[in-house]
Amino acid sequence: MANLESLLQKCTSLAHIKQLQSHLLTSGKFQFYPSLTTKLIELCALSPIADLSHAITLFHQLRKPSTNQWNAVVRGLAQSLQPTQAISWYKTMSQASQKVDALTCSFALKACARALAFSEAMQIHSQIVRFGFDVDVLLQTTLLDVYAKVGDLGFAQKVFDEMSERDIASWNALIAGLAQGSRPTEAIALFKRMSEEEGLKPNEVTVLGALSACSQLGGAKGGEKIHVYIMEEKLDMHVIVCNAVIDMYAKCGFVDKAYRVFKNMKCGKNLITWNTMIMAFAMHGDGDKALELFGEMAKSGVCPDAVSYLAALCACNHAGLVEDGVRLFNSMEEQGVSPNVKHYGTVVDLLGRAGRLQEAYQIINSISMFADVVLWQTLLGASKTYGNVEMAEMASRKLVEMGSKGCGDFVLLSNVYAAHERWDDVGKVREAMKRRDVKKIPGFGYIEVDGVIHKFVNGDQSHVKWREIYAKLDEIMLRVKAYGYVAKINNVLHDIGEEEKENALSYHCEKLAVAFGLISTSDGTPIQVIKNLRICDDCHAVIKLISKIYNREIIVRDRARFHRFEEGCCSCRDYW
Repeated sequence: MANLESLLQKCTSLAHIKQLQSHLLTSGKFQFYPSLTTKLIELCALSPIADLSHAITLFHQLRKPSTNQWNAVVRGLAQSLQPTQAISWYKTMSQASQKVDALTCSFALKACARALAFSEAMQIHSQIVRFGFDVDVLLQTTLLDVYAKVGDLGFAQKVFDEMSERDIASWNALIAGLAQGSRPTEAIALFKRMSEEEGLKPNEVTVLGALSACSQLGGAKGGEKIHVYIMEEKLDMHVIVCNAVIDMYAKCGFVDKAYRVFKNMKCGKNLITWNTMIMAFAMHGDGDKALELFGEMAKSGVCPDAVSYLAALCACNHAGLVEDGVRLFNSMEEQGVSPNVKHYGTVVDLLGRAGRLQEAYQIINSISMFADVVLWQTLLGASKTYGNVEMAEMASRKLVEMGSKGCGDFVLLSNVYAAHERWDDVGKVREAMKRRDVKKIPGFGYIEVDGVIHKFVNGDQSHVKWREIYAKLDEIMLRVKAYGYVAKINNVLHDIGEEEKENALSYHCEKLAVAFGLISTSDGTPIQVIKNLRICDDCHAVIKLISKIYNREIIVRDRARFHRFEEGCCSCRDYW
């Protein structure tokens, strides 16, 4: 037996495994050494030389498989490209004479997480309770992780709250789930509770979740505190942590701090590090620096991949470097990187923003079999920018043919019609939206003041200081008009008077957030706002003037990029 186990440990290929299997079968020992047979199946299912199909073949040769042998196959399937098969095996095992154990449930739950199988996870959860496995901390942690990954944060929170005992993995699972879901504010609160109230020491996994939440919220102060902790605890020796810090600073508006971390990394840089930093410069509109870094990357011995090229193309797009972007795109295949639909989409956007609509249209046609709705939406957006009604209508028809129901498609076409005062056509678009039950996504913005996140929606009067905010906004509008501001009312989608249109624009969420920032922070303090949608032309014009009149640096992160307003100018150079 010991000799056989020694041979098993020395197996370095599938051929070696088959030789050992043949020996066990011919000697009649295959059925009588279950622990050895289990290790053989595990080696086939889980090792670097794994062949899952052969593991299943081995399993089917057993007359009465043990729980461990079932578990080996379920675990292998859970890690495979077809995790749903692991769930099927779990169901079969549950109906067989062999009982499942806590490990079986854990492997099946991990398969549910990978397959986003919510109803199956709930069924396994009910069995865990029935079998009495719900006292197992590891299994409970796996369960809340599954609920978080399939998008039911309520169930994840409930599992966490009902745990009689929690370890750091339990906290990490919920923090990561909340951060990656729609509740980043709660992720930050849980991180603070864990470290300040519960006395648990955050590890590299914990800080990754917390940094992700700070990135979403633009919570620079919280992110800086986490960065200090990371350096104190030497967690910056993990490259994945440094990458997350770079990403956090970039998404919080501090690309200079992100670059400082990038330059001073002691753990070495990997491909993701370079890609993150290039994309950071792209988001901040520094196309020259992004392209410079892209060149340095290749010289350092790190080969650019598809993500690297996408980041560099986005940099060209945000900075209006049209010829550089086209040249970069055309060089991709020469460097062994095949462009995908995202690369095509970025080039279409690049050409569209430059007014080269016909070229953009030709690129879409050249890949018509692979063109997705995003490409046509991009062309529609460019058509709106340049007021090309014919191209906008054509792109809109294509989107309808492809079954797109995005509210943005209808809004963009409405904007084109509204700009030309074609109110009958605007009405037809509205009717089409009603027929298809398309609802416009409401705009909202965040601002952090004294560590508290404040959220505003367009026309918001729910804030406790809304009267002061509106009074400040009225003052702002008077002062910007003295500087020659004229409201950009041509895209307001209502056939109403000009005064009503101005009022509709005046109370956009980013204006409310900036006004709140002015009344809540001391003179000279930078103001930072995060917007879920693209900043509108009117807000962009007003915030430029606010930065000059009130002598404030104002940073607005919209869904695509950063706008840094200083002394009446924006870092995007009005190209976005």
